[in-house]
Amino acid sequence: MPLHNYYLEVRKSTQTFEKKIANIKKEIIAVQILLLFLFGVLSYVLAKNATKPLEESIELLDAFAKDLIHDLNTPVTSIKLNLTLLEQMPDIKKNPRILQRLRKSAHTISELHQNLKILLEEKTFQMERTDLCPIVNEIVEIQKPLYKNLTFIVECRHFHAHIHANAMKQLLLNIIANACRYNHPNGYVKIHTKGRSLVIEDSGIGIDDPEKIFNRNYSKSGSSGLGLDIVKRLAMAMQIGIDVKQSENGGTLFILTMR
Repeated sequence: MPLHNYYLEVRKSTQTFEKKIANIKKEIIAVQILLLFLFGVLSYVLAKNATKPLEESIELLDAFAKDLIHDLNTPVTSIKLNLTLLEQMPDIKKNPRILQRLRKSAHTISELHQNLKILLEEKTFQMERTDLCPIVNEIVEIQKPLYKNLTFIVECRHFHAHIHANAMKQLLLNIIANACRYNHPNGYVKIHTKGRSLVIEDSGIGIDDPEKIFNRNYSKSGSSGLGLDIVKRLAMAMQIGIDVKQSENGGTLFILTMR
């Protein structure tokens, strides 16, 4: 305001105002954090209560599967033992095809039992460096008595990889068993190494849609399709690359690439 030749200037500090604004902001942030925490706790409690029946159902199914697998072991062992005894009977020797069909059926049940057993252990796999060649040779020796008309060629020496031994055995068993099951009479199954890959080749009937064979619903010649679905799951669990192709002779080529 003018006063003769002077002016009067009146000032007021904004420090108090700014301090109040800062306190209000802090209170708003604190309330928001508290509300977020309360909503988080409330959401967790509601979700926990909502999923509890589902968790109980899964635990019940898991326990049932374990009991089923355990109970399957006894009849499978009994069937195998009685088949061995039947082989010694003179009347059975006259018609070996009956015994061969029984043995293949028992072997199929045994494969299913082992598949289910391995799948239950999938989440607890302990990986370690292992030589695959003894596993391959063991599987081939299992298949030879079942498929006496096939030639087995194994070219594998000291092929090490970071795997779970039992899971790898089941994976290879499923692939090699399929190579035998869908082969031609007097055909062959060849297992050999190539770099960091294990190759299983057969002279069988081949696969029409190699890209679809790992689908759960895929089946060939009345098979359930479960074996190759398990192959894919086990390969993923062990971080193994898997590729399927038509071989030059019209059969199937499985290529397992190790990490």
